[in-house]
Amino acid sequence: MLGRHGIDPPVVLAPMAGITNVAFRRLCREYGAGLYVCEMITTVALHHRNPKTERLIEFGADEHPRSMQLYGVDPDITAKAVRRVVDEGLADHIDLNFGCSVKKITSKGGGSAIPWKRRLFGAIVRAAVDNAAGLPVTVKMRKGIDDDHLTYVEAGLTAQDAGVAWVALHARTAAQRYSGAADWEAIATLKQALDVPVLGNGDIWEADDALRMVAETGCDGVVVGRGCLGRPWLFADLAAGFAGRQERVMPALGEVARVMRRHAELLVDWWGAEREAVTDFRKHVAWYLKGFPVGAELRRSMAMASSLAELDDLLGKVDASEPFPADVLGQPRGRTNAPARVVLPYGWLDDRDSEAVPDDAEHDDSGG
Repeated sequence: MLGRHGIDPPVVLAPMAGITNVAFRRLCREYGAGLYVCEMITTVALHHRNPKTERLIEFGADEHPRSMQLYGVDPDITAKAVRRVVDEGLADHIDLNFGCSVKKITSKGGGSAIPWKRRLFGAIVRAAVDNAAGLPVTVKMRKGIDDDHLTYVEAGLTAQDAGVAWVALHARTAAQRYSGAADWEAIATLKQALDVPVLGNGDIWEADDALRMVAETGCDGVVVGRGCLGRPWLFADLAAGFAGRQERVMPALGEVARVMRRHAELLVDWWGAEREAVTDFRKHVAWYLKGFPVGAELRRSMAMASSLAELDDLLGKVDASEPFPADVLGQPRGRTNAPARVVLPYGWLDDRDSEAVPDDAEHDDSGG
């Protein structure tokens, strides 16, 4: 349960910048139930009604529950943003992002850097919960800054004490970024430490990975990110898996082409402008075609399409009978990168109990 909302199966679509907009969320929901979170929204942009942010906080008319992830570093601004969500009925659920590991965020003391400042972290979470007027508030975080600065158990307990509905753990450190293997044992450790539900995130490429994560860690649900890129039907597999059914979706290339066209069409509906929508769709082409024997020239042409008619013509050139490439099952999708030193503000690690809001850490542009 998430407040008064039942989440069945216990599957959450992770926010992904430039990906989890209204169109993609609708496409995923057409395959299976769960909780589908919008792109990350910065609290200062929400409070100040940034025009780009106003677009990103849109939800479909039939989208329930409406889930919004907020990123903020200032408890006061967080409180104001949450009050706006409540006062204007913008969402049914608020998730707080403490997992972002990109340099522009951590270098200012935001995202996955914040839990190290335990008192500031607690103040942000309490500000959200105290101003949510009963809306469920959850937290998503990483294990810590690096292996020498782990915070996930302490932060989980702090969030629980503040009144969150659940805690989700991406079982990597910020220094790992998206490299290596997720540490599922950390999810089990957090589950044992907390009374509130714990959700696991990291290396869920197939429905069977989700089932195995739950079995091995005892977590209460899973958060899926990169695994669904170019595969919105993964949510059908997850629904079947959690229901105890064995069937899995393995679409031939003709069906994949139909899904690609549907995705582009939904983007046109959301953007309200065909050229911009099809341009936005380009980033998805490689993910959809991963593993299929589609020539490089045709792939390039699709990734440069500017209209639905052009995309239709190109999709019509694929071999519709080509079976789904089983060899890509279980393989990483989306971004993969090498570990890197986490860039932090000067002296950030010196005083864990400082509640000072880091300078210039707020971003007025949502979506990553």
